[in-house]
Amino acid sequence: MIDLKILKKKLGILCFVTTMVLGFSGCGDKNPLDPKDPVSLTVWHYYNGSQQSAFDSLVQEFNDTVGREKGIYVEGFSQGSVSDLETAVRDSIEGKVGADAMPDIFSSYADTAYEVEQAGALADLSSYLSEEDLEQYVDSYIEEGRIAADGSFRIFPTAKSTEIMMLNKTDWEKFAEATGASLDTLATVEGVTATAQAYYEWTDSLTPDIPEDGKAFYGRDAVANYFVIGMQQLGEEIFHVENGEMTLNVPEEALYRLWENYYIPMVKGYFGAYGSFRSDDVKTGDILAYTGSTSSAMYFPDQVELEDDSYNIDYIVMTAPVFEGGKHCAVQQGAGMVVSKSDEKHEYAAVEFLKWFTQAENNLEFGCVSGYLPVLKEANNVEKLDQVIEEKQLTVAPKTYDCLTAVFQEMENITLYTNKSFENGSAARKILEYHIADKAAGDRASVVTALGQGKSLEEATAPYVTREAFGEWYRSFCDELNHIVGK
Repeated sequence: MIDLKILKKKLGILCFVTTMVLGFSGCGDKNPLDPKDPVSLTVWHYYNGSQQSAFDSLVQEFNDTVGREKGIYVEGFSQGSVSDLETAVRDSIEGKVGADAMPDIFSSYADTAYEVEQAGALADLSSYLSEEDLEQYVDSYIEEGRIAADGSFRIFPTAKSTEIMMLNKTDWEKFAEATGASLDTLATVEGVTATAQAYYEWTDSLTPDIPEDGKAFYGRDAVANYFVIGMQQLGEEIFHVENGEMTLNVPEEALYRLWENYYIPMVKGYFGAYGSFRSDDVKTGDILAYTGSTSSAMYFPDQVELEDDSYNIDYIVMTAPVFEGGKHCAVQQGAGMVVSKSDEKHEYAAVEFLKWFTQAENNLEFGCVSGYLPVLKEANNVEKLDQVIEEKQLTVAPKTYDCLTAVFQEMENITLYTNKSFENGSAARKILEYHIADKAAGDRASVVTALGQGKSLEEATAPYVTREAFGEWYRSFCDELNHIVGK
């Protein structure tokens, strides 16, 4: 964690000087840039591979055009992973020996940005953007960026994502032909659970001489999203934040519905999680379908690779399932960009670059490679996507294109949601991510042992699927969350 006391002392003089220089006037009142004396900006991000290449290409285009005209030169640096980037920012902001100087701009998720904002190290972007500017962006993206205590704007949305469901079409069709299973059933969380049970039982029946060797059908990345969005679909908000204060909301019956549609099918082997990501599990043939980020579409495999065989597969992109009778909402995720508090010239220049990067044509070009959603309202439609692809002669992977268009076609029917930031929000989210998943994995291992001893699936899972077992988990889950948030 950042040492707020030390940082605030270091920033005290800087804040005073900045205030005096600005004379309490709005930073957006004039253009402080001079093309004859260009300002250089550093950007830290976590893009790698094709995403980094696409970002670097757009940075170069900016430098050669608008940047040259206005006197702005941008240089991007990948810090590796999201975790590596967060560590680099913390080391820099705390002035650790050997740490690089703070960048002018860096990618940040809301929880990390909130932490840095509490330390007083982020620029107030409201000073550089008019209401007309802000109205061009998807409303919920702008609202997510208002993390300061006074509601001012701190996180500039640059590339967003939500969740979709991807399915191994080739093996699904074999299952559907044999059992009559319908894709329509996969529209709900409960339908996915029922389908997964049917798939387990069908695959088990294919080897009658080997009992209880059914296969998992489904898995999901980001279990924390399952909690946050699942609760929201059921009309509850697990982390309710108002005026910077978080109230924990953990109604037992709502959490029971989440438990019986994740923990129970995991323990019974209807769901699975084996590799680092669920797309890895599709590749090894361990599952057929998963819920994951739109940006994961490019990683959906073209083949299933078994120990002694491999074969090509096709895919289906679907909207993520919703609880029966629940609100049609989906997770809003993806890091934005924040600007380090410095001086008017650097902050102004940073916003100019971010405004350019998020123009529809540029943002969609990046999204065609990365799988991220554009942030302007006008850019979130298939017609605009097709226009940009044609005008810029872009080559777009079919899976990425199908994923983007599937989301665009549902945008009017989906409410995107992310909880507001709060103190210890990252730690609380880790409880959502690992608490139930770790227990499910451990209990599944015990079930597999019992199956190996000759017990039936019903006998092996009996101790784990009762209401009493849920009650034990529920109390432990609440205790962990309350401990983290200090309640």
